[in-house]
Amino acid sequence: MSTLKMKEAALIYLDKSGGLQKFIDDCKYYNDLKQSYAVYRFNILINPSDVVELDTELGNHILHQPLEASQVFQSVCFIAVKTLSLMGQLQTENQINIVLKLTHLPPLPSYSLDFCEFPHDYTSQRFYMMQGIVIAMTTVTKYTQGARFLCSDEACPLSKGFQYIRVHVPGATESATIRNDFLCNLCSSSLQEDRKFRVLGDKQIVEIIPAKALHAFQGYSNKQRFRFQSLTIFLRVPSGISDSFRCLLSLTSSSCWKFTAILANIFASQIVPPGTYNLLKLCLLMSLVQTSVRNKELEDSLDILIITSDTLLVDRLLNFSINLVPRGIRHPVSAEIFPTVSRNKYGTGAVSVQAGSALLAKGSICFIGDLASHKKDKLEQLQSVMESRSITVYISGKKFGDDIDQQMTFPVQCSFWSFVDLDSSSRRNTQKTNTLIGQMDCSLIPANLVEAFGLLINCNESSPCHPFLSNVQHTLKKAIDPKGLLYVASKQFTTEDFEKLLAFAKNLNVEFSLEAERMIHGYYLASRRIRTDSICGSKLSSSALKYLVSLSEAHARLNLRTKVIKEDALIAALLFETSLTLKYGATVFCVAPNAVFPFELYNEEYLEKRDIYLTQCQQQLLQFIATYGPGTTIFASDE
Repeated sequence: MSTLKMKEAALIYLDKSGGLQKFIDDCKYYNDLKQSYAVYRFNILINPSDVVELDTELGNHILHQPLEASQVFQSVCFIAVKTLSLMGQLQTENQINIVLKLTHLPPLPSYSLDFCEFPHDYTSQRFYMMQGIVIAMTTVTKYTQGARFLCSDEACPLSKGFQYIRVHVPGATESATIRNDFLCNLCSSSLQEDRKFRVLGDKQIVEIIPAKALHAFQGYSNKQRFRFQSLTIFLRVPSGISDSFRCLLSLTSSSCWKFTAILANIFASQIVPPGTYNLLKLCLLMSLVQTSVRNKELEDSLDILIITSDTLLVDRLLNFSINLVPRGIRHPVSAEIFPTVSRNKYGTGAVSVQAGSALLAKGSICFIGDLASHKKDKLEQLQSVMESRSITVYISGKKFGDDIDQQMTFPVQCSFWSFVDLDSSSRRNTQKTNTLIGQMDCSLIPANLVEAFGLLINCNESSPCHPFLSNVQHTLKKAIDPKGLLYVASKQFTTEDFEKLLAFAKNLNVEFSLEAERMIHGYYLASRRIRTDSICGSKLSSSALKYLVSLSEAHARLNLRTKVIKEDALIAALLFETSLTLKYGATVFCVAPNAVFPFELYNEEYLEKRDIYLTQCQQQLLQFIATYGPGTTIFASDE
């Protein structure tokens, strides 16, 4: 009766916490795959405080006997599957693998594992909290989450079906799941694994030491002998992306372009309907994954300037995007973008240096709003910072009561996003009429500042990324149901899924393949040659190569790849050429405004058409390089 009571409490908790609905959605995901597995893994989020308040026995079971508690949830979930007919391919309860994910543990000493204190409780199999410093880690490798075994005697009833399921449990070795000495309980014949049903996951091993162990490296020698020992921890499934994106990545693995196309298509469906602003959304995603604090040059950032006639929608889209990453900053107009100097208000005589929005956005995005809202001197300062990626603050000794002047230099490790209102009254009165084919009128913005932004994107009524009718319908639906999820994509790929994806992608270390490197160098040299005249010289600065490299890396990261391939280089070249056309007009390498998204992505057929189109673009790019950039194939990685 006690077990039955706990099952009832588990079902009530799942229903109240939303876990039951998530379980149903996960079942639908597995069911849509039309594929049978030995084990189906489900993560269940548990708030111990809420469970204890609901049922103390179940809460105590989860905290102190988690393996047995997972069996309670396993039984409840299996009943739900059969009662609601959620998964036709599921046959036995043992095929359900429940992983309890706790939001926190009680803030009590007995739940903290301090491996500087003795004695250790090695016998209990329950949750602990521990903190330490990672001193070593392995690469990510595979392990077996679950497997199916069959009796080798074909006459035995257990030679088919899902009666023998092995599931990896915490603390077990790899051989506990996969061995060749298992025997059938019915006829004692040997069991053989059905390898088609093996389920793999990712694992990583890390070694950590407590913070106190750092004393060993700090020269403490107070005649006390001491030693420290690292603790080995196995991390299971450390990839950090949701099952939905993992499935999407698998389904699109045959193409180098489909995954990012779908990402852009469904991104920010709370703000704009799927299929709209795809070019802008792709660039925003690439900027988000490219900006981080890495141990390399401060030249990875992707700055974006948007020319638009719908500033309200673009503003909302950019504001939504910066909230998906830590330290994304929306710069308030009344504040300062860069550090400023003032007298210390505490009367100590020291000078106070205020950080400003750009430094607060370290490793992230600084969204500075409409460029027209900033004064000329601030725009000049912005241009200087974007070119040098640093800011120097001068402290006048005479002004602040010191004998000498001082200066402090800070690295600026963020990307800048901004937009310009195409329909502002000042722009309408001063627009040029002698622009070249494909060129945008950017006369109100200093030319050098436009050049400092790596990407210039056009989002107005005449551009392909501005479907008017679908945006109107979206606005009306949101007005009727402000909190509702209007599209299937919004339910299948949540905001939290995108947050996890971006966090994982931005920390990938990528390297260039030789093919991609040659393509980038070849396109850069060929573009310099055709955009050079005797009066102004080359319109491509050396920073153009930096942006091409950054764009290629960003597209590879967004694809969750660790190597930049020629398909990434093509997307970088198309985006950059589109930006160049808006700045200076079209050239012999003529790229359409919708080159990256030539079709509306309704279904798989249109994705296939896009792949064919991009393959043709790749051939055109190679021809362009061969014609206007001879000798570029000699470039090697060290050059």
